[in-house]
Amino acid sequence: MTVDLERGYKRRELCGPKQYLNLLLRSVLMIYVGIDVAKDKHDCFITNSDGKVLFPVFTIQNNRDGFDVLFSRIQSSSSDVSNIKVGLEATGHYSYNLLGYLIDKGLHTFVINPLHTNLYRKSLSLRKTKTDKVDSRTIATMIMSDMNLKPYSDTSYHNEELKSLTRYRFDKVRERAKLKSSVSRLVNILFPELETLVPKLHLTSVYSLLSEFPGASHVAYAHLTKLTNLLSQTSNGRYGKDTAILFREAARNSIGSVMPAKSLELRHTLRLIGELDSEISEIESEIKRIMDQISSPILTIPGISYRMGAMILAEIGDFSRFSSADKLLAYAGMSPSTYQSGQLDNCYAHMEKRGSRYLRYALYNATKYVCHWDETFKTYFEKKRSEGKHYNVALSHATKKLIRLIFAMEKSGRTYIPAS
Repeated sequence: MTVDLERGYKRRELCGPKQYLNLLLRSVLMIYVGIDVAKDKHDCFITNSDGKVLFPVFTIQNNRDGFDVLFSRIQSSSSDVSNIKVGLEATGHYSYNLLGYLIDKGLHTFVINPLHTNLYRKSLSLRKTKTDKVDSRTIATMIMSDMNLKPYSDTSYHNEELKSLTRYRFDKVRERAKLKSSVSRLVNILFPELETLVPKLHLTSVYSLLSEFPGASHVAYAHLTKLTNLLSQTSNGRYGKDTAILFREAARNSIGSVMPAKSLELRHTLRLIGELDSEISEIESEIKRIMDQISSPILTIPGISYRMGAMILAEIGDFSRFSSADKLLAYAGMSPSTYQSGQLDNCYAHMEKRGSRYLRYALYNATKYVCHWDETFKTYFEKKRSEGKHYNVALSHATKKLIRLIFAMEKSGRTYIPAS
């Protein structure tokens, strides 16, 4: 035993720690499982570190029985889960259930970007061979050869809940914005003068008025007491009898069209907006509950609310996947793309924009608020503008600075200390 240890130490000294780790891994027979995920079925391939094919490509159904068949074959290959690596492509919601099953079984599972799989497959052959069977083999070979891949952790799996919530909220907010545009369009038809009488159309008091009286013709003949009470209650006393009189007089002299169909559409649109408001509020409560549990230092940065903070954290996921802030920038699609070949060299480097659009949206919007509320970022942004850079270019520079800050804070766990 002593002799073996001495040999091991000598071997480590001769070849270096990284090469020594590779030698150790080779001495242990590893099992590699490649899975090509689809909607109704999954193609699987199992091999070992010696290159021996344990199970040629086989197909399992996307159900419990199929998952159990896969796990039984993996178990028959090795009883030690620490010697098993499973790889599958990130194929959206189709992989969620299988991924959860594999993690619950304690298997080291690697979720691979389809772009990386595609590039790796092309590097193996010049032929354009893209089939499910080839993909499962490619994935198995990829996790066998790439030592830098990091397994999908249990934390990452449960982080999907936060990602689902933030993306769901994003879609709901966008849907509500479209409906608000419809309200503006309908008011311009039915009561165009109203927009000049209020700070903005999208107020609770204005929505309540239009729900009850959807058009100038309805407001013009409304009972003054009823109109006054409605405006006073929904505006917390801001609008009273004088405003009610003003609205009614404007309605009586309005050029707005009398169109019952448009009035009905306005009522229905306002009702849908009210329902979306309730749904968004419910989603945000759930997001806040998760963010309180996470207790991330990102929320100590002035200008980053729990909504934007949640979206940033959800889209990035496990920060340990990134060895540097530059890797995180590339993941966000904010690293400059360059093209140089021979004497051809592009003069202007553009952003790649290959990463998550949700992450870029959250980062850009968060940066706007951070540049407003934090003196350091405000000064940095103004400096870039004074150099003659366009607003969006200056904002992208500030966003990169914010990403580097977030990366450092999440890695260290330290809170943000504003410059005094």
